[in-house]
Amino acid sequence: MTELTKLTISEIRAKLGAREFTALELTEAYLSAIEAANKKLNAYVTVTADKAREMAKASDARIMQGEARPLEGVPLGIKDLFATEGVHTQACSHILDGFKPRYESTVTANLWADGAVMLGKLNMDEFAMGSSNETSYYGPVVNPWREEGGNKDLVPGGSSGGSAAAVAAWLCAGATATDTGGSIRQPAAFTATVGIKPTYGRCSRWGIVAFASSLDQAGPIARDVRDAAILLKSMASVDPKDTTSVDRPVPDYETAVGQSVKGLKIGIPKEYRVDGMPAEIEALWQKGIEWMREAGAEIVDISLPHTKYALPAYYIVAPAEASSNLARYDGVRYGLRVPGRDITEMYEKTRAAGFGREVKRRVMIGTYVLSAGYYDAYYLRAQKVRTLIKRDFEQVFEAGVDAILTPATPSAAFGIADQEMNEDPVKMYLNDIFTVTVNMAGLPGIAVPAGLDSRGLPLGLQLIGRPFDEEMLFRTAYVIEQAAGRFEPRRWW
Repeated sequence: MTELTKLTISEIRAKLGAREFTALELTEAYLSAIEAANKKLNAYVTVTADKAREMAKASDARIMQGEARPLEGVPLGIKDLFATEGVHTQACSHILDGFKPRYESTVTANLWADGAVMLGKLNMDEFAMGSSNETSYYGPVVNPWREEGGNKDLVPGGSSGGSAAAVAAWLCAGATATDTGGSIRQPAAFTATVGIKPTYGRCSRWGIVAFASSLDQAGPIARDVRDAAILLKSMASVDPKDTTSVDRPVPDYETAVGQSVKGLKIGIPKEYRVDGMPAEIEALWQKGIEWMREAGAEIVDISLPHTKYALPAYYIVAPAEASSNLARYDGVRYGLRVPGRDITEMYEKTRAAGFGREVKRRVMIGTYVLSAGYYDAYYLRAQKVRTLIKRDFEQVFEAGVDAILTPATPSAAFGIADQEMNEDPVKMYLNDIFTVTVNMAGLPGIAVPAGLDSRGLPLGLQLIGRPFDEEMLFRTAYVIEQAAGRFEPRRWW
């Protein structure tokens, strides 16, 4: 029999229903896998073994009574950004030391209401600020993938690196993640998993530690397109506690998987052919275009002229919102407190000790662009650029394009503590070059594994859709998944 931890969510659902094994047996298999692998991968920052067993037993009782819910008994990992009642929630930052919320985020509450089992909290870049999962207070996550014949540790991408690594290494059946500028799609591409960032407002942000409130959006990372559809159905909802969540029905996304793409228009934006893009990424993109064409879709060239301004505008808007959101961490209410002679010194010492280097950098950039004399020159102008980026997409969709196909990342995974990346923050920020436009425009985007590079490392393609048309993304991504096949890392951990 297939190892229990290698089953997809749809297979788990069927086999639990057929009583081939119990939810508790499945949970124990995952807990054993975590125990064996986590020292090497560092994907989990806390494991909730007792809670997982309790939840699994409750799922088994429901299955026996014929009352199984959509995710009954499915073991999931939760990114450390989501508040989980009574359980470690620190955004992988020293400043939130010891914080255990007395409430549950809406997204995780939705998952538990649908029968999912919590295995623990997953590592991430501190406050979701990073593209490599190296800024975590708990140390970097190691990508389960390695170069062919090599043993160098690689990054899993960020900020949802723990989520992507845990799914790729069979340490959870699926995981929650968040995406502010590519933090679901980039790690998915680096680990050969599927990650979808839904439309802004599709999932509630209540109970998720805020980075940049107008850009943050929760979504799943999963083994395949169908699993991502199943998870998003449970995660999405309107929420009176989050006024940016949208009150519209949540479709059954799984029904879109496998639907024909014949006659659909797939847009190829010329602006995504950036200078210095590796030939392998271009070749993969062309392959994706051919797969869509062979499946009956019509390929059309499109232009998104303001794309080139997206990254600089993002790195003004996101730090500005982070500077405002992170002002609440001051040593007074929760987490770390470093005493000082007076309250001002206590603030200074707490924030200096509690925040990591990358968070400090972004808070300082954000405070600068919001300061008197610079607000109009930077923040206001960036918001105007954002409007133009959104308009570019609107015009393309108004012209009849159904989805847009682009690369997901400019390269495959790079090494942990890569000198070039760590010495030049701009080089690190360029990892988000293909993903930030989607956040700036509030659109849905999905990353799907599409091939391996010359070193045997995964590469992904990205599909971008109309607002609230995630079904189109599942439909088109499935075509790429079927054509490309599945990719698994060789187990070394």
